[in-house]
Amino acid sequence: MNATVRVHLNERSYDVVIGTGGIATAPDHIAPLLKRPKVWIVTEDRVAPLHLPRLEAALRDGGITPAALTLPAGEGTKSWPYLMQTVEWLLDEKVERGDIVIALGGGVIGDLVGFAAAILRRGVRFVQMPSSLLAQVDSSVGGKTGINTRHGKNLVGAFHQPSLVLADIDLLDTLSPRDFLAGYGEVVKYGLLGDAAFFNWLEDHAPAMAAGDKALRQEAVRRAVQMKADIVARDETEQGDRALLNLGHTFCHALEAATGYSDRLLHGEGVAIGCALAAELSARLGLCAQEDPSRIRAHLAEMGMMRDLSDISGDLPDAEGLLGLMAQDKKVLEGQLRFILMRGIGTSFVTSDVPRDVVKALLNERLDARG
Repeated sequence: MNATVRVHLNERSYDVVIGTGGIATAPDHIAPLLKRPKVWIVTEDRVAPLHLPRLEAALRDGGITPAALTLPAGEGTKSWPYLMQTVEWLLDEKVERGDIVIALGGGVIGDLVGFAAAILRRGVRFVQMPSSLLAQVDSSVGGKTGINTRHGKNLVGAFHQPSLVLADIDLLDTLSPRDFLAGYGEVVKYGLLGDAAFFNWLEDHAPAMAAGDKALRQEAVRRAVQMKADIVARDETEQGDRALLNLGHTFCHALEAATGYSDRLLHGEGVAIGCALAAELSARLGLCAQEDPSRIRAHLAEMGMMRDLSDISGDLPDAEGLLGLMAQDKKVLEGQLRFILMRGIGTSFVTSDVPRDVVKALLNERLDARG
């Protein structure tokens, strides 16, 4: 049984359909959106062999002609060259404003294709078919699209809402354990930022969910998506509440830049480490109980996840270098770093009132612990 979460944005409202068998039933959901029976799919070379033939066959059986572009996998694809390749291909294919482009893949493909759709003919419609846990619970919902540049992550982009999100839980079966757990970093974030009961639920059920329980996977995705949908409906373009969704990301984006956006640190792993650091920073500032960071790290440890700087292989910049990378973050406002901190598990807030020396001391301590 599918679960449907509605993202309420007036004329830009759309459904997030969460369940199993999503590829087989994709034509039923997509056909009503089409002005002509053709779609354009953009995917990547790890996802394509696993899912593209079945999606193309299902679409043809539903009377819809597919065309597909396959890009390389990896964070490096979220860049100017592949954005240009995608846009030029869609133009070569004579995609019109009334057509539908499908993003089949994880967060990299969703962000890139969404941005291409945003700028193509000043706005073409697109459908998200997220293949990773991270994309299903986070990046496919809310309309944030973009690419990375040498200056940092997601610094070029646009808000462009999808017309539909099809989150097929079956696709998670093909993820490696590391990729699944990286996505779980974003799931945990939702419990920490605004729903202590959800974090409690995760402590009880996440091990079975990671082991493959599809009902639990569907429920975790549904609850995370519902939280994000509620926040996006209140604050679509991140003027206020939506910034809470960046819990852990100020640290995460600096660590991703420090590791060259490579497989040394996946995005969700950086989020998990970032959430643990944000909790530790909150405790040092007297905002939350000293037990909260320990509880968060204990849960991440139980799940076999990265939770500290010592879990990242290879060299890292010193504390001053990491602070410099943080200064490039989109959340910098009038030169001031903005952090999402916690008054407790399930209660987060945005602030620029964080002494730089406290952040530096925390980073120095965690770097020293790397040995």
